[in-house]
Amino acid sequence: MQRITRKWRPPLALVIGGGLAGVLMTPLVAIVYYRVFGNIMSAKEVALLVTLIAVVATSILGFLLWRLVLRPVYALTRHASALKTGRRDSAAPEHFGTPEFHALGKSIMDMGETLHNRAESMRAYADHVTHELKSPLTSIQGAAELLDDASLPETDRAALTATLITSSKRMAALLDDLRHHAKASQQAGPGEAGLQDALPVMPGLDIRVEGADPVPMPLDDLSAVLVQLAQNAAAHGADTLDILWEGGHMVLADNGRGIAAGDRARVFDPFFTTRRPDGGTGMGLSIVRSLIGAHGGRIEVLSPENGASFLITFD
Repeated sequence: MQRITRKWRPPLALVIGGGLAGVLMTPLVAIVYYRVFGNIMSAKEVALLVTLIAVVATSILGFLLWRLVLRPVYALTRHASALKTGRRDSAAPEHFGTPEFHALGKSIMDMGETLHNRAESMRAYADHVTHELKSPLTSIQGAAELLDDASLPETDRAALTATLITSSKRMAALLDDLRHHAKASQQAGPGEAGLQDALPVMPGLDIRVEGADPVPMPLDDLSAVLVQLAQNAAAHGADTLDILWEGGHMVLADNGRGIAAGDRARVFDPFFTTRRPDGGTGMGLSIVRSLIGAHGGRIEVLSPENGASFLITFD
């Protein structure tokens, strides 16, 4: 994502106020010059001098308006037009003319990045769903064809029926997780909640919390994040989960089996799971990332010596 360089520029109100003051002062300067130098300089010389002052003042004002107002507007227009067509190769200016345009430019770039990520995410979901649903659909189709045989032994019929039930449950779980994921990626409502209020109750897992400041997420979203991370910890053999929240950083560490080094870069990918035989869909951590990202945060995997550890950061 492109970043805008912070550089001091006069506020827009000062630019506009200075321009208006310059327009107002030009005729006053002309009057003063005429009254002071009217008996020394000829009327033609006074007119030329006043004209020169007006031209210089107008040139300075015009340059400032172009440099601090028009150029940022043109740059933002080009960048927004490129985003509209789906291009991400349109370079935005490194800095803008005034603090107001700096904030506007950053907002437009963040909005474009968010919209692009959502579009990419939805395309990825469609690809993953197509891939993941193939297996249970194939099982259902094969089982249905075999069940059509009237001479099929009862034991085989029971096994095929179980396959139908298992495959249909697998499809239902995938579609439910996909719906939750899509909902999470669209949520961005403001709010904050305390960690103690959002903690899940999980038998066999001792959750210890340090930090009393509110977290910049609504209670429902924060609860969903903590529930998912706690379930993951318990599923990987953990019996303790420590949560440290301080200064916009949250560290969650458990004492389970941890995450293999080769899997750390993929754990947030939709449908990636190491527990597929146990019914895992691989959507839990993807939902967690979407929920956190919708509220301006990000999550990453740390590399502890024992167990699994995650770092959640809010800007």
